[in-house]
Amino acid sequence: MSRKVKLRIWRGDAKEGKLEDVSVEANEGEVVLDVIHRVQGTQIPDLAVRWNCKAGKCGSCSMEINGKPRLACMTRMNTFAEDETITVTPLRAFPVIRDLVTDVSYNYRKAMEVPSFDAPEDLKPGEYRMAQVDVERSQEFRKCIECFLCQDTCHVIRDHEENKKSFAGPRFFIRIAELDMHPLDRLRNRKQKAQEEHGLGMCNITKCCTEVCPEHIKITDNAIIPMKERVVDVKYDPIRWLGSKIRKREGIA
Repeated sequence: MSRKVKLRIWRGDAKEGKLEDVSVEANEGEVVLDVIHRVQGTQIPDLAVRWNCKAGKCGSCSMEINGKPRLACMTRMNTFAEDETITVTPLRAFPVIRDLVTDVSYNYRKAMEVPSFDAPEDLKPGEYRMAQVDVERSQEFRKCIECFLCQDTCHVIRDHEENKKSFAGPRFFIRIAELDMHPLDRLRNRKQKAQEEHGLGMCNITKCCTEVCPEHIKITDNAIIPMKERVVDVKYDPIRWLGSKIRKREGIA
């Protein structure tokens, strides 16, 4: 069974744009991406939209639907009221290229700032051995599909463009946390770097990133908060503090 639905789609580029109202058929079982493709095929052939797998695993079709960052391929049409106008806009935290397509290259630049896994020199690829408990600790972080919905909803950069230079964002905090938990990684100061170079302290744990994650990764509870705690443990360790005072008193660098 099909029904008519109303869409309000943002059209434009980085310089200017506007919301355009369209009416289109929606069939039973369809998702927002299906309806956008129908609009593209029957009414607005030059509508720009990024997509790929249509299965919620590539993260390409990220956009804002009624103001909430979501995957268009995972947002079912039957979740909206029959008389509701569905507003579809590009991700707000990133520059618009055209229509619903945004420039997310900021995220790739931030990815390059995170040091990669530093393998033990005496082990060759294929010789790494880890306890299952160590594998499981960070396993959920590897589910990330890089849709960047968490980056888009994070108010630290969503409302403050000036913070992008010094703030990596939740997607990369889970990457740093994953590597920091790795028992074979030789770079032992990842959490300090997260605090000093990637803006971990700017996150005030509102959990908005966790709420929009399509993979249901507990970004705040399992990555950000534990990493903040480990940073504090190191910085305010009373033994370390006492040792630094003694070294300073004795003139030891």
